[in-house]
Amino acid sequence: MAFSAEFLQELAERNPIEDVVGEYVALTKRSGQNLFGLCPFHSEKTPSFSVSPAKQIYHCFGCGKGGSVINFIMEIERLSFPEAVEFLARRAGMAVPEQNADPNRGRRERLLNLNREAARFFYSQLSTNEGQAALDYMSRRQISPRVAKNFGLGFAPDGWEGLTRAMKDKGYTERELVLAGLAKSGKRGGVYDAFRNRLMFPVIDVRGNVVAFSGRILGDGEPKYLNSPDTPVFSKSHNLFGLNLAKKSKAGYIILVEGNIDVVSLHQAGFDSAVASLGTSLTGEQARLLSRYTKEAVICYDADTAGRKAAQRAIPMLEKLELTVRVVTVPGAKDPDEFIKTRGAEAFRALIEESENGVEYRLQRAADGFDLGTDEGKVGYLKEASRLIATLPDSVAREVYSMRVAEQCSVSADAVRDSVKLARRRQDRSATRRREREDTRPLRQAQPAGVPIKYANPASAAAETGIIRLLNQSPELFRGGLEPNPEDFSSPELRHIYETMLSLSRSGLDASAAAMSASLTPDEVSLYTNIIQEPVSAANGQKALADYIQKISRESHPQDTSDLRAVAAKLKETKGYGG
Repeated sequence: MAFSAEFLQELAERNPIEDVVGEYVALTKRSGQNLFGLCPFHSEKTPSFSVSPAKQIYHCFGCGKGGSVINFIMEIERLSFPEAVEFLARRAGMAVPEQNADPNRGRRERLLNLNREAARFFYSQLSTNEGQAALDYMSRRQISPRVAKNFGLGFAPDGWEGLTRAMKDKGYTERELVLAGLAKSGKRGGVYDAFRNRLMFPVIDVRGNVVAFSGRILGDGEPKYLNSPDTPVFSKSHNLFGLNLAKKSKAGYIILVEGNIDVVSLHQAGFDSAVASLGTSLTGEQARLLSRYTKEAVICYDADTAGRKAAQRAIPMLEKLELTVRVVTVPGAKDPDEFIKTRGAEAFRALIEESENGVEYRLQRAADGFDLGTDEGKVGYLKEASRLIATLPDSVAREVYSMRVAEQCSVSADAVRDSVKLARRRQDRSATRRREREDTRPLRQAQPAGVPIKYANPASAAAETGIIRLLNQSPELFRGGLEPNPEDFSSPELRHIYETMLSLSRSGLDASAAAMSASLTPDEVSLYTNIIQEPVSAANGQKALADYIQKISRESHPQDTSDLRAVAAKLKETKGYGG
């Protein structure tokens, strides 16, 4: 164990989980002693993310993720265990004790340092003769030197080993260059530069680390943009270009655009809250990342068909996170950059102020697909609009948009209301059938939710989880030499959890999620918190323990129950309860 259980427990106590989680999630709903909010790890409309100040754990009843404050920081900040510990120690003003080295930490730091050195190299190339091509391109795109420097733009020379040779001179290996996505392996050995003859955009995360690059080709050729692959320090679906700058904006909203040039152009025009996804449509992870820094998103994708479809996909994704969504359509231009160049910043600001909300945008796009001058077109649009309005959780919003659609099609408001109610009933029935299908699958129901752990013997696992729950609440039941045998556990994950708990208990320590987190995998921690968040009565703990031992032994030794009966009988004698 890299950190002692005592240190980890103190770390958790000095970083109350409700305070730390509250910096990322709006915890407004109370249920008993627990706080609830929308889960930051998956999209949901109804809060199922629970934080227990008493147990100092979090658990999502929707996706199954859970753990201590350390696991929360690991998950939401995408840090290794030692990095999360250091993060929380800095937050609490604690000194981090000496520890065994994290095998991945050195590699991560090396790659981040390599990326930083690569960014410096690309920037330095703007001052070379060859770099003049990139300066000319930026001049044509009206990117000022000040903004270029602010974003750290650079130039990848049109050669095979300009970067790789420079980085090798600084002590980095070919393997590290390939691992960082900066080089590719040659068919005959060696490596060559992945980015060549491109304007380089460093991708910087919210902590200021250069994690990846996006390169825009200067001449003709494909792909127009080349992005870093996923690496040990970068995931496209978890990062947004420009968020490191946009998070400081006072605008009150974040503008979501498609391209890096759009981001740079908007920032230069005074719209310092612009960000872009990285070569992909907006992902759920990116939407949740946005929701940490704003409550309002303004979508301003390209005016083409692909841009409209991308907006349609992004709107419900953001609305599920309770973000207010508006959509800007740029008239007479293919993208925000072109619009600002031709019409100016004030005209773009007017577009934002006059922008449609997400529902209006989707209704208009639906109307575009029908000829409302015909009865057939009106019927088709009314059905499509009713399905859309039925998904709105707020009854007032459903009423308002039903009336608007009725006016648009010259039909009675009651007709649209009835159509919306029918669509909503159908959606509810469909959701109910899905839940019933899940509930009628006994084997799946017996499996842990939300973690990639499967029980080979669900019957035995049910007893094993019962033992873990008892040990967490009443460790005194397990003293006196009557502990269940870990070797009889059918689930290796439950056995590992149980053995870790026993080790802490024998040392006189509480088996808190924080103390356990150094020894368990993230999936095991989620499973543990899932188990202990369920209430258990200690009134019949002695009998329950005997029953659990009997059940596990029967499952592990189905042909031999003599030892099992002896254990159960001994428990009855020593614990003082009769049959």
